[in-house]
Amino acid sequence: MTVYLDGNAIAGLLYDVFGVEMTTATGVCAACGAQGPVAEVQVYMRAPGVVVRCRHCQALLMCVVDVRGIKCVDLGGLSSLEPAR
Repeated sequence: MTVYLDGNAIAGLLYDVFGVEMTTATGVCAACGAQGPVAEVQVYMRAPGVVVRCRHCQALLMCVVDVRGIKCVDLGGLSSLEPAR
């Protein structure tokens, strides 16, 4: 059984990457169209990087890896990501 956390587990990481609070941002899954706050995604911390999956269809939403001190972010599984106002 794979254990995952919710999006709050990467609040600090997302702040480091985006410079604003992102757990309240609304993301839209490119695979199934589900939308909701980043705080509700499934986060897997035991991968070589941080893997974030849709809680509805488990599609890969984002992946964050550290390469020589530089955070590399792939948001390819999101059709949109809008910070809360």
